[in-house]
Amino acid sequence: MTQPMVVEQSRAIPVTQDAAFDGTVPIPLPTLFHRWYGPIPPIKTVEGQTGDWDEVGKSRTVFLRGGGSMREVLTSYDVPRSFGYTLSDVKGPLAPLVEHIEGLWAFEPVGTGTKVTWRWTIHPRSALVAPALPVFGKLWLGYARQSLEELSNQLVG
Repeated sequence: MTQPMVVEQSRAIPVTQDAAFDGTVPIPLPTLFHRWYGPIPPIKTVEGQTGDWDEVGKSRTVFLRGGGSMREVLTSYDVPRSFGYTLSDVKGPLAPLVEHIEGLWAFEPVGTGTKVTWRWTIHPRSALVAPALPVFGKLWLGYARQSLEELSNQLVG
Protein backbone atom coordinates (compact mmCIF):
# COMPACT_ATOMS: atom_id res chain seq x y z
CA MET A 1 0.00 0.00 0.00
CA THR A 2 1.41 3.36 -1.04
CA GLN A 3 1.45 6.05 1.65
CA PRO A 4 -0.74 9.13 1.17
CA MET A 5 0.68 12.64 1.23
CA VAL A 6 -0.79 15.37 3.45
CA VAL A 7 -0.72 19.03 2.40
CA GLU A 8 -2.33 21.94 4.17
CA GLN A 9 -2.55 25.69 4.02
CA SER A 10 -3.93 28.12 6.62
CA ARG A 11 -4.94 31.75 6.79
CA ALA A 12 -6.13 33.96 9.63
CA ILE A 13 -9.36 35.74 8.70
CA PRO A 14 -10.73 38.62 10.82
CA VAL A 15 -14.18 37.11 11.48
CA THR A 16 -15.53 34.95 14.30
CA GLN A 17 -15.30 31.17 14.15
CA ASP A 18 -19.07 30.91 13.63
CA ALA A 19 -18.99 33.49 10.84
CA ALA A 20 -16.07 31.73 9.15
CA PHE A 21 -17.75 28.32 9.26
CA ASP A 22 -21.24 29.57 8.37
CA GLY A 23 -19.86 31.72 5.57
CA THR A 24 -17.62 29.05 4.04
CA VAL A 25 -20.00 26.11 3.81
CA PRO A 26 -22.57 27.64 1.40
CA ILE A 27 -20.15 29.47 -0.93
CA PRO A 28 -20.61 28.09 -4.45
CA LEU A 29 -17.42 26.23 -5.36
CA PRO A 30 -17.00 28.06 -8.72
CA THR A 31 -16.98 31.36 -6.75
CA LEU A 32 -14.26 30.21 -4.37
CA PHE A 33 -12.15 28.24 -6.85
CA HIS A 34 -12.41 30.40 -9.96
CA ARG A 35 -8.73 30.84 -10.90
CA TRP A 36 -6.10 28.59 -12.40
CA TYR A 37 -2.93 27.97 -10.45
CA GLY A 38 -0.38 26.64 -12.89
CA PRO A 39 -1.86 23.39 -14.22
CA ILE A 40 -4.51 23.15 -11.47
CA PRO A 41 -7.82 24.24 -12.99
CA PRO A 42 -10.67 26.22 -11.51
CA ILE A 43 -14.01 24.60 -10.79
CA LYS A 44 -16.39 25.04 -13.69
CA THR A 45 -19.64 23.79 -12.15
CA VAL A 46 -21.17 21.56 -9.50
CA GLU A 47 -24.01 19.19 -10.34
CA GLY A 48 -26.24 16.72 -8.54
CA GLN A 49 -25.84 18.19 -5.07
CA THR A 50 -28.17 16.36 -2.70
CA GLY A 51 -29.58 19.29 -0.71
CA ASP A 52 -27.73 21.79 1.48
CA TRP A 53 -24.10 20.96 2.24
CA ASP A 54 -24.78 20.39 5.93
CA GLU A 55 -25.01 16.68 6.69
CA VAL A 56 -22.71 13.67 6.47
CA GLY A 57 -23.48 11.64 3.36
CA LYS A 58 -24.47 14.56 1.12
CA SER A 59 -22.81 14.34 -2.29
CA ARG A 60 -22.19 16.24 -5.50
CA THR A 61 -20.13 16.03 -8.67
CA VAL A 62 -17.49 18.71 -9.21
CA PHE A 63 -16.53 19.54 -12.81
CA LEU A 64 -13.23 21.29 -13.55
CA ARG A 65 -12.28 23.46 -16.50
CA GLY A 66 -10.29 21.31 -18.88
CA GLY A 67 -12.59 18.31 -18.59
CA GLY A 68 -11.85 16.75 -15.21
CA SER A 69 -14.41 15.79 -12.61
CA MET A 70 -14.72 14.08 -9.23
CA ARG A 71 -17.41 12.95 -6.84
CA GLU A 72 -17.46 14.73 -3.48
CA VAL A 73 -19.10 13.22 -0.38
CA LEU A 74 -19.38 15.03 2.95
CA THR A 75 -17.79 12.75 5.58
CA SER A 76 -17.86 14.94 8.71
CA TYR A 77 -19.71 18.06 9.82
CA ASP A 78 -18.83 19.57 13.21
CA VAL A 79 -20.29 23.09 13.53
CA PRO A 80 -18.38 25.47 13.87
CA ARG A 81 -15.08 23.55 14.03
CA SER A 82 -14.70 21.57 10.79
CA PHE A 83 -16.15 19.70 7.89
CA GLY A 84 -14.55 16.91 5.90
CA TYR A 85 -15.13 15.26 2.57
CA THR A 86 -13.81 12.63 0.21
CA LEU A 87 -13.11 13.22 -3.48
CA SER A 88 -13.31 10.02 -5.50
CA ASP A 89 -14.07 8.81 -9.02
CA VAL A 90 -11.39 11.23 -10.22
CA LYS A 91 -11.49 11.79 -13.99
CA GLY A 92 -9.38 13.93 -16.27
CA PRO A 93 -5.75 15.07 -15.84
CA LEU A 94 -5.57 14.09 -12.13
CA ALA A 95 -6.88 10.56 -12.70
CA PRO A 96 -3.50 8.93 -13.41
CA LEU A 97 -2.04 10.48 -10.23
CA VAL A 98 -4.83 10.43 -7.64
CA GLU A 99 -6.94 7.50 -6.41
CA HIS A 100 -8.89 9.62 -3.92
CA ILE A 101 -8.48 12.62 -1.63
CA GLU A 102 -9.67 13.19 1.93
CA GLY A 103 -10.26 16.89 2.48
CA LEU A 104 -10.82 18.87 5.65
CA TRP A 105 -11.67 22.49 6.41
CA ALA A 106 -10.93 23.43 10.03
CA PHE A 107 -11.88 26.66 11.85
CA GLU A 108 -10.04 27.65 15.02
CA PRO A 109 -10.34 30.91 16.98
CA VAL A 110 -7.10 32.89 16.92
CA GLY A 111 -6.66 36.40 18.29
CA THR A 112 -9.58 38.50 17.07
CA GLY A 113 -10.38 36.19 14.16
CA THR A 114 -10.30 32.63 12.94
CA LYS A 115 -7.53 30.44 11.58
CA VAL A 116 -8.96 28.59 8.58
CA THR A 117 -7.01 25.51 7.54
CA TRP A 118 -7.62 23.53 4.36
CA ARG A 119 -6.01 20.07 4.35
CA TRP A 120 -5.82 17.39 1.69
CA THR A 121 -4.68 13.81 2.27
CA ILE A 122 -3.85 12.66 -1.25
CA HIS A 123 -3.90 8.93 -1.95
CA PRO A 124 -1.84 8.12 -5.06
CA ARG A 125 -3.24 5.88 -7.79
CA SER A 126 -0.18 3.60 -7.58
CA ALA A 127 3.35 3.27 -6.26
CA LEU A 128 4.60 4.19 -9.73
CA VAL A 129 3.07 7.67 -9.61
CA ALA A 130 3.63 8.33 -5.89
CA PRO A 131 7.00 10.05 -6.50
CA ALA A 132 5.14 12.77 -8.45
CA LEU A 133 2.97 13.69 -5.45
CA PRO A 134 5.43 16.18 -3.89
CA VAL A 135 5.44 18.23 -7.11
CA PHE A 136 1.65 18.23 -7.19
CA GLY A 137 1.61 19.06 -3.46
CA LYS A 138 3.73 22.17 -3.98
CA LEU A 139 1.38 23.34 -6.73
CA TRP A 140 -1.63 22.61 -4.53
CA LEU A 141 -0.18 24.83 -1.77
CA GLY A 142 -0.26 27.77 -4.17
CA TYR A 143 -3.78 26.89 -5.29
CA ALA A 144 -4.89 26.66 -1.65
CA ARG A 145 -3.20 29.97 -0.76
CA GLN A 146 -5.06 31.82 -3.52
CA SER A 147 -8.33 30.06 -2.60
CA LEU A 148 -7.99 31.04 1.07
CA GLU A 149 -7.31 34.61 -0.04
CA GLU A 150 -10.55 34.51 -2.05
CA LEU A 151 -12.36 33.03 0.96
CA SER A 152 -11.09 35.89 3.12
CA ASN A 153 -12.33 38.41 0.54
CA GLN A 154 -15.76 36.73 0.50
CA LEU A 155 -16.06 36.57 4.29
CA VAL A 156 -14.74 40.04 5.08
CA GLY A 157 -16.34 41.55 1.98
